[in-house]
Amino acid sequence: MDHLIFEVGTALILVAIAALLANKFNFSIIPFLIILGMIVGPHAPTIGILDFKFIESAEFISFLGRIGVLFLLFYLGLEFSIGKLIRSGKSIVTSGTIYLSINFTGGLLYGFIAGFPLYEVLIIAGIITISSSAIVAKVLVDLRRTGNTETELILGIIMFEDIFLAVYLSVLSGLLLGDGTTLLSSVTSILIALGYMLLFFIIARKATPLLNRMLKIASDEVFIIVVFAALFFVAGFSETIHVAEAIGALLLGLVFSETDQGERIEHLVVPFRDFFGAIFFFSFGLSIDPTMLLDAVWLALGAVVITIVGNYVAGMIAGRRAGLSHKASSNIGLTIVSRGEFSIIVANLGIAGGLMDILSPFSALYVLILAILGPLMTKESKRIFNFMNGIFKWTEPKPKKSKTKSR
Repeated sequence: MDHLIFEVGTALILVAIAALLANKFNFSIIPFLIILGMIVGPHAPTIGILDFKFIESAEFISFLGRIGVLFLLFYLGLEFSIGKLIRSGKSIVTSGTIYLSINFTGGLLYGFIAGFPLYEVLIIAGIITISSSAIVAKVLVDLRRTGNTETELILGIIMFEDIFLAVYLSVLSGLLLGDGTTLLSSVTSILIALGYMLLFFIIARKATPLLNRMLKIASDEVFIIVVFAALFFVAGFSETIHVAEAIGALLLGLVFSETDQGERIEHLVVPFRDFFGAIFFFSFGLSIDPTMLLDAVWLALGAVVITIVGNYVAGMIAGRRAGLSHKASSNIGLTIVSRGEFSIIVANLGIAGGLMDILSPFSALYVLILAILGPLMTKESKRIFNFMNGIFKWTEPKPKKSKTKSR
């Protein structure tokens, strides 16, 4: 532990370099941070006093990254109205079901076509199905799309995915690790997750006056301590009942967005969101060993194609069913195409269950590619839509204004 601070400082210097490069090229910071983290890490060389292996600090950096995910999702929740989400409940369930059905079916078919046994196919389907809430949140904030019409539905799909993930992980754990998972326990997991989310919706609708009185704190120092205490407690408690801690942070953000202090909280959270969020993507890169990736190149590339196509189709169908325009529907599929932390969790469960070793490099390379392509495709969503619109003729092109010469 003697060099912990020095190692963390070295990591932050690398994060700062990645941020400067991203700013110089006017591009999303996410790919720079992931690639830089992948270049260093446990497999990197030691140069003089600079140890890029980050052996002592790896666990601490990973923890800081988890904090980053909490701030990203908490901020995203602050940007929305829980009233709108409640009114959109039917659309969210329908859209979430469409999204999961298309992507999960695609994952199952891909696993079987690739010749894997049943359990490996189930793991591959899980890896392909679940998008990265951290990357999606970061992209929405960076591109200033939190106010877009489709973003409310994207947020709903993220929460719907979490319910699916909680149930799916419990079922897979029973199959692979012998936990004795039954139909009753799976139903219980669903009811707990739904009940937990419903509780926050009720608090936001009924307890806002009480929260306004509790948060009426003049001192910014005391105010931010109270808010952060609530954030970490709620996120941690969520994890204990098998609801992702990030979703707990998102739900708390939704509750606070209904209070009179929503904008004040948002303003104070932004620096923490940016700082810890950057560490998350760097720590994610640290977990990827580039020497392991070559064995899974073709398998990962095939999965990437399946995911991009499946996401775009699912986004178009879900968006149109919800009454959104073709362009907004196109944005849904392009925004949630990124894969990240949840895919790695599913893969690690397969490895712990003694399944094929190829799952580890496959998931790492698959996630890396989509973590880079996702933000890029979201940024270029207008061009992609115009290209697809030119093929399918969803909307009529705007007529060009004729120029008449005045005599």
